[in-house]
Amino acid sequence: MHAVIESGGKQYRVEPGSRIRVERLAAEEGAEIELDRVLLVGDGEDAVAGTPCVDGGKVSATVLGHGRARKITVIKFRRRKGYMRKQGHRQAYTELRITDVVTG
Repeated sequence: MHAVIESGGKQYRVEPGSRIRVERLAAEEGAEIELDRVLLVGDGEDAVAGTPCVDGGKVSATVLGHGRARKITVIKFRRRKGYMRKQGHRQAYTELRITDVVTG
């Protein structure tokens, strides 16, 4: 069974046992959390799509840890004008292990 969930403005296809990195969540490491923004639940040919969310659909997950992604560099540059701005960014994430998908 798989599901499509929404977290942090992004959509993820998950199934039990999979590991995903989502935008940072306020949860302790090792905690069990429930994601209730389930957009689609499917099992082979059978799929239930929500409008926008599936009623009673939940995905349980365990928080494996928090971290920061690889650094990216943002550069603004105008040729021949002497203008250059350089900035770095590291996005914070939470790593989850999906334990269960409930259709409701």
